[in-house]
Amino acid sequence: MPFFRISLFCLLTSIIASPLVGQSSAEDFFELADNFFSEVVSDNKVDYNKAKTNSDLTKLIEHINNTNIGSIDQNSKKAYLINAYNLFVIKKICDIYPTSSVLKKIGFFDTKDVNIGGKLTSLNTLEKDLILKEFNDPRLHFALVCGAIDCPPITGYSYKPEILDEQLEIKTASSINDASFIKRQDGTIQLSQIFNWYKADFEQSNGNVIDFINKYANNPFSQNIDYNFYPYNWDINDTALPISESTNANRYVVSATIPQGSIEVKLFNNLYSQTKKENGIRLNRSSFFTTTLSAIYGVNRNFNAGVISKYRRVKNSVGESSSFEVFSDLNPNGRQGVTGIGPIIRYAPVKKWTNFSIQASYFFPVGSDLTGSEQLGNPFIDWDGGILNIQLFNDFSIGSKFSIFTELDFLIEDIGKNNQFTTPATFIVSYFPVRNLTIYGLAGYAPIWQDPYNYFYQFGLGTKYQFTPNLELELLYTDFRNRFLIEDNATASTINLGLRLNI
Repeated sequence: MPFFRISLFCLLTSIIASPLVGQSSAEDFFELADNFFSEVVSDNKVDYNKAKTNSDLTKLIEHINNTNIGSIDQNSKKAYLINAYNLFVIKKICDIYPTSSVLKKIGFFDTKDVNIGGKLTSLNTLEKDLILKEFNDPRLHFALVCGAIDCPPITGYSYKPEILDEQLEIKTASSINDASFIKRQDGTIQLSQIFNWYKADFEQSNGNVIDFINKYANNPFSQNIDYNFYPYNWDINDTALPISESTNANRYVVSATIPQGSIEVKLFNNLYSQTKKENGIRLNRSSFFTTTLSAIYGVNRNFNAGVISKYRRVKNSVGESSSFEVFSDLNPNGRQGVTGIGPIIRYAPVKKWTNFSIQASYFFPVGSDLTGSEQLGNPFIDWDGGILNIQLFNDFSIGSKFSIFTELDFLIEDIGKNNQFTTPATFIVSYFPVRNLTIYGLAGYAPIWQDPYNYFYQFGLGTKYQFTPNLELELLYTDFRNRFLIEDNATASTINLGLRLNI
């Protein structure tokens, strides 16, 4: 009997005490999270170098992994999951840091690698189903931080159940009155994409988006005011100088696919010139100017599609001449025109390979007698058959100042006629001396699998500058050689100017 009483007492004690232990554990979590955020957050940005080495982050993630959130009261659960989401974002960025954007990690939001109480889910499911759907509070959009610059700024404290409502009110008001979050411009306003993506949440109990904004705005807007949504900047919210988007260390291509819904426009100009000299006297010069214009759309995070076109000018000269004459009088022995247009796609096939993608383009020939005819006196300007190019891109960072880019192409030219097959390989090392500036060195080799066997190689130096996160200018010079140039004692070089715009 005494044994039965003791056992019953222990059982009842454990039943009564278990919620108290859970509550105490939850309180410890909020305090530890508060300390962590205060340590790593500065000026509404995250010091990821510091976060990577902070042992509290590991403890907090383990706490979330082992906590049964069903045993917590609703208000505590709401605060707990807000903190959990923000902590998981920081942890996942630390795992791939240094990086310029969360979108560099394919599947960052969709991969089921978020462990809550022993159950695996994704960041998207955590946000949309476990938080937004369950609590139905539009203010949550200003507390959940996805790791990008255009997310609402992250706070240097944790969200706590006893003051949660007040914290959400303050955070919503501060975001809406932030001039970089809602931008006034010439009688209109530009809103964050958050108001576009989650429009229904803001309209549900507040009439429309403007009604919701005016509820918190210090200077309310007219109901008839025109508004649009500015492009979302996915650059990382890092306290350190951000790694330039040029971390891809490429010429005019990007290893990673572009984000869903965005548009990337590229204009790349290449001036190729080859000359032959004897006894210091120039005998002839051939110059080719090529402008490639492409526009590609982010269908989703793994697949992009668009269109690409090519315009060319060519000029063959005898004696002393300048390569820039190709921009002026093309007579005699010159011609110009659009020579090709076709589709372009980019695909990221493996989620774990964050900066690997495959790009394919096909040029349908435009015009006639592109290869040239002695009878008509037309010089070669392009191939008469189609051109298929399959390119494999990959890049990776080395610390925060260097990165390496590699490219392997499978190029078939003059399809249906000569079917010339080439496999160019390119290697680029980039250095980032200051924010937005890239200096890089390039080396490339391309065997041309034909009879007789040919090849070309090139070495070059280039630079890129980002005027804004969405606008980049590039300059590149290369020294170019192939088998027949060497045998003929001739030389060749290229001057390149590129422009990249994200919309």
